[in-house]
Amino acid sequence: MAMASPEHTASSDAYTEMSNLLPLASAAQQPYVSELLSFTLDRLHKEPELLKVDAERIRRQMQEVAVGNYRAFIAAADALLEIREEVSSIDKHLESLIAEIPKLTSGCTEFVDSAEDILEKRKMNQTLLANHSTLLDLLEIPQLMETCVRNGNYDEALDLEAFVAKLTTMHPKIPVIQALAAEVRQTTQSLLFQLLQKLRSNIQLPECLRLIGYLRRIGVFSEYEMRLQFLRCREAWLTGILDDLDQRNPYEYLKGMVNCHRMHLFDVVNQYRAIFADDTSGNEENYDGGLLFDWAMHQITLHLKTLKLMLPSISDGGSLSNILDQCMYCAMGLGWVGLDFRGLLPPLFEEAVLNLFSKNMTTAVENFQLVLDSHRWVPLPSVGFPANSFGEESQDDVTPPSNLMEHPPLAVFINGVSAAMNELRPCAPISLKNLIAQELVKGLQAVSDSLLRYNTTRMLKTNESVLFLKLCQAFIEVVFPHSATCFGRCYPGGAALITDATSLFDGIGRLLATSPARELPKPALNVATKNILENGGNQPVSENGVPHNIERTASASLEEKEQNNIMSPQKEEQKATSEDDTQRSPVL
Repeated sequence: MAMASPEHTASSDAYTEMSNLLPLASAAQQPYVSELLSFTLDRLHKEPELLKVDAERIRRQMQEVAVGNYRAFIAAADALLEIREEVSSIDKHLESLIAEIPKLTSGCTEFVDSAEDILEKRKMNQTLLANHSTLLDLLEIPQLMETCVRNGNYDEALDLEAFVAKLTTMHPKIPVIQALAAEVRQTTQSLLFQLLQKLRSNIQLPECLRLIGYLRRIGVFSEYEMRLQFLRCREAWLTGILDDLDQRNPYEYLKGMVNCHRMHLFDVVNQYRAIFADDTSGNEENYDGGLLFDWAMHQITLHLKTLKLMLPSISDGGSLSNILDQCMYCAMGLGWVGLDFRGLLPPLFEEAVLNLFSKNMTTAVENFQLVLDSHRWVPLPSVGFPANSFGEESQDDVTPPSNLMEHPPLAVFINGVSAAMNELRPCAPISLKNLIAQELVKGLQAVSDSLLRYNTTRMLKTNESVLFLKLCQAFIEVVFPHSATCFGRCYPGGAALITDATSLFDGIGRLLATSPARELPKPALNVATKNILENGGNQPVSENGVPHNIERTASASLEEKEQNNIMSPQKEEQKATSEDDTQRSPVL
């Protein structure tokens, strides 16, 4: 590479120095300045003149151009003014635009947010549209479940309930699912109520098993609570059956109650044992803690309380006997499930029988007293029947002696005694033998006292006194042994309990002993009567050694007796409840 010459280096330095001397020259003027530096001195002195000439020439050219193009210059000036105004307006608008830009930014942000929400809703709507049929099925679950419950399709209803419970577990925060679950819970309560109502109706074991299975699927009750609910519902059903019975008729009510407990209580216990079989694994949930035993004892207690309350209202011995037979049969049937309560029945029926007999004897004594107070002492014709007139009658029948027709008060009393014995015979407890005998003796004693009191308080004429003493003698010789005979038929060998109480007519014996001997026979028992008392009433009553075969007679008024009209004997119907009942005595 050739090195630079010295002259060239010197000229470059000179140029640099001139540039530094004319710092005002612009880059466009530098060529002219360089040219001036190359001029000679003379040329430099002529340069101003040349510049003036050029300036004049340029000025003239400009004037010519301006004159020739004045329209363009005017238009340019007008345009410049308009541009200035427009630029000012633009400047103002730009300032306002700059001021509105934040609002625009926030508006754009809001628009973006709303657009995103709209897009989200649009997506949800699209999803909803795509799953419309599925959602419709979900929303119809409560209505469908209610229809299933109403039509008895419990399996389908419980399947729907389980499905909704699963949805609730999977989506606990979705409001629609929660609302759906709330409606299903209401329907489930309706299902529960309907199932419990069915348990309160007449259903058999298969239906009970099915209903308990549904209750277990619902899961509302624990095992103990479910057992308790089952027993409560079945008790409500039994109570409903008993409430439908007519309590105005004690006999029919007790018969229906015993029959209900005999059939249905047995079924309930078997149903409970079949459904809730106790587990031997030791799990406390499968052990009822004696719940069935307590419930069964409660039912038996109510049964016995009802018997104790209503047995006194039964005034017929045959009905008492029938109720006792049915109770025994019921207790024997329940004994197959461990509920034999036959040992608790005797005290209840013994009390009822004793009260019934006491009431009948009291009625007999009261009727005797009424007839005695209103009796007119006039002689009545003797009444007798042929010995063979009743050959067809059973030897076990005990008929009152015919000569009692001559003494209406005693006939009424024997009527009452026979009625009491007829009511006693179908249901005569052996344990009450002594008490019944005491009641009969008490009635005979009341009649004896009434006769003594009548003799003391009444002033009778001679003929009336004779008739009264005959009545007293008939009481000792006929009424007393006949009562013992009737008692002996109810309780074999029990006549001795009555005959041993001979002291009850000591007062009447003394009265007869003090009476004129010519008027009355000796007040003593004849041989036949003694035999009757000794044999417990196994032979018919005889008078003066002649046995009487007497049929029951129909009732007649005292006025007819006073007119000496003799009633023809008639037979009463034998009691329907017992073929071997004693027959009733004649009623006046």
